[in-house]
Amino acid sequence: MSSAAAVAAGPVAPAPAAFRPGQAVPRRYFLGFMVMVVGMFMAILDIQIVSASLAEIQAGLSATADEASWVQTSYLIAEVVMIPLSGTLSRMWSTRVVFCASALGFTAASALCATATTLSEMMTYRAIQGFVGGAMIPTVFATSFILFRGQRRVRMSVLIGLVATMAPTVGPTVGGWLTATLSWHWLFLINVPIGAAVAAAVWRTMDLDRPDPTVARSFDFAGLGLLAVFLGCMEYVLEEGPRQDWFGDGTLRVLGVIAVVAGIGFFARVLTNRAPIVDLSAFLDRNFAVGAVMSFVMGIGLYGSIYVLPQFLARVRGYDALEIGETMFVTGVFMLMGGPTAGELARRVDLRIIQVIGLATFGTAIWLTGLLTSESGFWELFLPQALRGYGTSFVMLPTNQIALGTLAPSRVKNAAGLYNLMRNLGGAVGLAVINSVLQGRFALHRLHLVEGLRFDNPVAVARLGQLTTHFDPSGGDAGAQALRLLERMVDRQAWTLAFNDVLMLMAASFFLVAPLVLLLSRPRLEPPPDAH
Repeated sequence: MSSAAAVAAGPVAPAPAAFRPGQAVPRRYFLGFMVMVVGMFMAILDIQIVSASLAEIQAGLSATADEASWVQTSYLIAEVVMIPLSGTLSRMWSTRVVFCASALGFTAASALCATATTLSEMMTYRAIQGFVGGAMIPTVFATSFILFRGQRRVRMSVLIGLVATMAPTVGPTVGGWLTATLSWHWLFLINVPIGAAVAAAVWRTMDLDRPDPTVARSFDFAGLGLLAVFLGCMEYVLEEGPRQDWFGDGTLRVLGVIAVVAGIGFFARVLTNRAPIVDLSAFLDRNFAVGAVMSFVMGIGLYGSIYVLPQFLARVRGYDALEIGETMFVTGVFMLMGGPTAGELARRVDLRIIQVIGLATFGTAIWLTGLLTSESGFWELFLPQALRGYGTSFVMLPTNQIALGTLAPSRVKNAAGLYNLMRNLGGAVGLAVINSVLQGRFALHRLHLVEGLRFDNPVAVARLGQLTTHFDPSGGDAGAQALRLLERMVDRQAWTLAFNDVLMLMAASFFLVAPLVLLLSRPRLEPPPDAH
């Protein structure tokens, strides 16, 4: 990989020694880091960029609606496996090699996705894309904590926090626009020139550290296999459970058992191996453990809200991909506005206070979103989305600092992978719970609504009579047509109530986790004295 990238990017002047934390950050490292952030944005964006365009992709691949969801699921499963592995790979091959390999592999897989003509091809290419691209995300988090100190670290945390939350938020907008303007193939083709440029620029600038050959000699392949099976099967069960009646489905029962056995084997190996594939000792740090829990909840809110709102707009309001994207764009705009405010506030106020403000703001925004009606559209959703966007930085900035700010730089690479894994697992578990609750509450609300539509109910009979007058009897049985319309109206109301229930549950998770701030010691902006 390194030789190939060097040919593509040109010669690089070798650095005599690795960058030492605490040094002044050279200009080329700063520029290289900015380019790495672009790569991270691209990798996170691709999780959600397809969400508003699944119907078009489904038609292009001749797949069913349930099958089309695997365009997203296959990416997530593969990415979840790579994220915790990235720390070990960065120590083994160096930050520059891992990031450039990740960017080039992501770029090549993106090009393959655009050529897919069947669902199986798309799933394969998306899995490759998610696996190799997943290393870019934690690598950027780790690099920011190694390079920067003090207030510069705060500013960089604001930046990567904005990117990590804005990318999935604007994904439906960007995807909807590309699909409507060009075609769904450009959801992937857009990555090709950007990914190649990112890899070339990072190779030329980011000789930040040196590979450690001892890590390669003690690489735990058995641990890697257990990790992949554990996370892969667990993610599959979480994704498919709501659609397949959970463990009423034989395949899910088998995969659930495999996930449990592999998980036990993985944790046993990690806790007893001298050179584990993933070092879990970061969880012994109280701030990291609490920050990881908050990252998990943030994943529920971030990915859950981006999933629920497009579903509501499509199912209840009948919006197309572009209309969904235009409605969701509000959150991204207000994220940009909230980031600088959060960064400035972090210079003056205890980060734990900012954390509470962020959790309360985000939770309130989700609660306000949960007051949907069947007529809610852009303006009805404007305030909740604006509040959610503005408050996101007030959650992400302190959470990043709380989780990683008390760790020595030598531990940050591994911890950054675990931290990002927790956010993705929060999204996976959250979406599974959301789908289960959504289906259950829809059925319950529909049952209650139908019970009220009896022929001895004068209001229901009057409404049916009004609907009947809108149909021309010459076109068929006007009464039957009116009943079908009434059924669709009942479904719309049932879905709306179900979406509200789910959003209220999501809001509650943020209010419940807020008291954990009391367990935190004050996060510091400098590493521990023994960081080297």
